[in-house]
Order: sequence, then C-alpha cells, then structure tokens
Amino acid sequence: MPAFEYVALDADGRRKKGILEGDSARHVRQQLREQGLLATSVDEAAQRESSQSTGFGVQRSISAADLSLITRQLATLTKSGLPLDEATATVAKQTEKSRLQRLILGIRAKILEGHSLADGMAQFPHVFNSLYRSTVAAGEQTGHLDIVLERLADYTESKQRLQSKIKMALLYPAVLIFMAITIVSFLLAYVVPEVVKVFEDSGQTLPLITRLMIAASDFLVDYYWLIIVLIVAGISVFSMVYKQPAGKEKIHKLWLKLPLVGRLVRGSNTARFTRTLSILVASGVPLLEALKISGQVVENLPMRHAIIEAGLRVREGSNLAKSLDVSGYFPPIVVNLIASGEVSGNLGEMLERSSINQEQELETLITTLMGLLEPLLLLVMGAVILMIVLAVLLPIFNLNQLIQ
Repeated sequence: MPAFEYVALDADGRRKKGILEGDSARHVRQQLREQGLLATSVDEAAQRESSQSTGFGVQRSISAADLSLITRQLATLTKSGLPLDEATATVAKQTEKSRLQRLILGIRAKILEGHSLADGMAQFPHVFNSLYRSTVAAGEQTGHLDIVLERLADYTESKQRLQSKIKMALLYPAVLIFMAITIVSFLLAYVVPEVVKVFEDSGQTLPLITRLMIAASDFLVDYYWLIIVLIVAGISVFSMVYKQPAGKEKIHKLWLKLPLVGRLVRGSNTARFTRTLSILVASGVPLLEALKISGQVVENLPMRHAIIEAGLRVREGSNLAKSLDVSGYFPPIVVNLIASGEVSGNLGEMLERSSINQEQELETLITTLMGLLEPLLLLVMGAVILMIVLAVLLPIFNLNQLIQ
C-alpha cells in the first residue's frame, strides 16, 4: 500500500498537510473527505521525493544525524523480532519530519509489495548510497540485518563526529583570517592615507617602512578592482581545471605530494576506505564487490584508481595487502594490519582496527595543526599591524626631532 502526501483544506479553509497510506490517490481523497477535508493535491510520496532537487538538478540528501537515527531505530525494532513492514511503520510514526516520514513510508510501500528493504531504499539513491544499500542487502541475505543496521548506525555516527570536529577546528582560524584581512585592508585604505596628508607638506624624507606602506595603500585604493578581478579569475580558472577529469587528477596528485596536506588527504581517505570496506566484508559482501563499492567513497582520484587497480590484482589471485601497497598511497600500518587479517582470517576486524587507527591519527594531526595555526595567525596579524603603526609613528618622531 503506497503512501501519499496530501495538501487539504478543512471546513474553516485552513491548509493542512500530511501523509496517508492508500491503494490509490482516489482512495486517499476519499479518506480525506471522510475526515471533513477537501484535498487540493495528492501525490505519491516516493515519486515526489525522487523528483525533488536543490534547484541545480542535484537531489538533496538528509543529515547524517537523521540517517543514523533512522538506522538505529530500524536496527532496534528488527532485533526485537518485529517484521520490516511494522518496523518501518513504527519509525515513520515516531519521526516529526514530513520528509523522513515520506521516505520511510515509500520504503514500506515497496516492502508490502514483496520487495526487500534494500530494494525499497534503492528508490532514494541520494539518501541511501551504494554502500548503505549493498550492506543492507548482504544483511538480508545472511539473516543478520539487525547487526548490519547497528554497524551502519555506528559508521554514520562516527563519520558525523569526525566531520563536526574538522569543521569546528577550521571555524576559528577562518574567522581569524577574515578579520585580519578586513582590519588590514581598512587600515591601508582609510587610515594610512589620512595620516600621510599630515606629512605631505613637511618636506621631510619619510622612513622606508612608511614609503612602502604608502605605496601599498595607494595600490589598494587605486587598483582594488584589479585585485578583485584577479581573485575571481583565479577561482574561475581553478574551477574550470578542477571540473576536467585530467585537471582534477593532477590537482589531487599535487595535494598528495604536499607535506602536511598530503598527510591529511591520505589519512582521511584511508580512514573512509578501510571503515567502509570493514563494514562490507563483515556483512558478507564478496571482497571484489566490497572493493568496488569502497573505492567510490574515496574522494582523491589517484587513491581511488589505486583501489581499482588493487581490485584487478586481487581478481588475478594477489592478496589485498600487497595490491594496495604497490601504489604507496596507503600508510604502512594499514597495509600490515590488512596483511595480518588476511593471514589470520579476520580481515573485517583488522580493517576496522586500521580505520580506528587512521581516524585517531587524523584527529590528533588536525588538533596539532590547529594548535599551531592559531598562534601563528595571531603573530602574523600582530606583525602586520605593528608595521602599520610603526609606519605612522616613525615620521612623527622624526618631525619632533626636527622641531627641537
């Protein structure tokens, strides 16, 4: 029985929205009439969700917190022995967000038609990605759906925590840089020119630092439009190059070669890859299929291509650790843990350990970098402002000496 999203008017002409299940749109309209409501629109929930986009042709996903909550609720209900159709109906009733309710009831409609949970989620690929669907399908086939859903919930929550930490760590330096640029630009554009007028008729030779500051101020005032044009042109050129596959791969390769940036990129992508692969392998997904899906979550193109090539070597009979080690992109500790897992037969467990290791190392590195970056930014900002102050004060001192 599919779910329909409706908009209706009550007896007082007030607009009401909601979701009802029915055999057809006509059946839903009849239910609304029995409730004293006049339906103005009735659309099937799944079709409406699939047709929605952000305005640029890209469908909008849901937050990691909402996805984790849905997954955790489904895991708890299925673990208690509740059938999937009842479990999805219960989760839909508990959510207060109409969009989430629409998604869950759309999945429930597929289940009532005889399809699997993974098939129901396949209607919404922008919400449930290939990793999620493949893991759920494996859980249904092996009879361990509740365990698989618990793992997915843990994965989603850990991913959300890591992203939140990175965003919060970058927020303060970003605000500090913005404020520094704003303050320095204001001083150069408005304060320095006003002060310079005082010394124009004095006839004294201005100090070098003052002359340099005047030149910088004049350039900023006279050619501010050129600076804006160069910034916009630089961003546009970078975007054009980045949109091209060859250009994007070259940029990604450059990132891997940079001292600190390369370590961050390798760490984050390796953590994402090993975490995804551990969930898939532990859920019973074949290794080759798991490698194919895991490679899709890796954003860095050279590393993604290395995983694809590793999959080809595994298909030919090579072991996973050696196949990944060929590229040199993956940390030795990860390769060694994977090798241990292959020898001991606990590949899923070793992959999970390597992902935890990489996530912890990444958090430590980010914390250290932010701890160094913040005082460094303050020192740079203080040094620039000190130069401006000296450029203004030195001529005043010289003028006092001349008067005396």
